[in-house]
Parts: sequence; structure tokens; C-alpha cells
Amino acid sequence: MDMYSLFPTISTFFIVLSAILVAIGWRQIIKGKRKEHERTMKLAAIAAILFFIIYVSRTIFVGNTSWGGPDSLKTIYLVFLLFHIVLATVAAVFGLTTLYLGFKAKYDKHRKLGRVTATIWFITAATGTMVYVLLYVLYPGGHTKPVIDAIFG
Repeated sequence: MDMYSLFPTISTFFIVLSAILVAIGWRQIIKGKRKEHERTMKLAAIAAILFFIIYVSRTIFVGNTSWGGPDSLKTIYLVFLLFHIVLATVAAVFGLTTLYLGFKAKYDKHRKLGRVTATIWFITAATGTMVYVLLYVLYPGGHTKPVIDAIFG
């Protein structure tokens, strides 16, 4: 196993860690622990950023993994993957907005959007983990061409 094979595992770890930290932070704010909540949510954001950096780097330099499972499940997988991608995009935008509102001390808006954001984030982490399991555990696939090679190669 080479270093590049570890990237999907490491990136999945960081997105799951981020979701766990969001859950901890949510519980902290419910208990009125504002400072702890702020610190935990910053750590959750850092974990999400690390996920994003690893994912994008792998996509650019190594490529994504193609579906390796049976053709009979490919359409279902692709629909599921599309659902995950849309959720992840929405979660990222909502997450950045929620963080911004928190940093600007707009707590009423932060609180309202935070509940929605956290829920979407949990679903995104779960569906992302399922994509990982499908592509790397149950039906290991092959790699496609790295984006950098597609552009310059």
C-alpha cells in the first residue's frame, strides 16, 4: 500500500472527526458552555478544512476512484454519490455562513442556522463514510486520471 492509498482513509477520518466535534460543540452550547463550544467548533472547522485539502489534493494529483462494484448497482451508487455531493456543497456553504455569524456575534441567526447546518453536516459525514466504504472496502475500484494530468498531460 502506497501513501496515496491512505488519502481516502485519512480524509474520511477528518470529516467524521469534524462531525463528532460538531456534535460535542452542540451539546456544549446547550449546556451553556460558550467558550468550550467556540473552541470545539473551531476544531471542527479545522478538521473539515483538513479533509477538504486532502480530498482536493488527491483529486488533482492522484485522481478519484472509479466505481468497482457490480454494474447492477452503479446507477444507485451514482445517484447516492450525487446526493452526497449536493449535501456536502450545501453543508460547506452553510458551515462557513454559520461560522461567520458566530464570529460576528450574530447569535440569533447563528443559533437558527447552526441547527440546520449541524444536521446537514451529520448526514454529509454519514453519506461520505458510506461512499468510502463502498469504494474502498466493499467494491474497491480503480483510479481515474488525475486532473493535473488531464489538463497538462
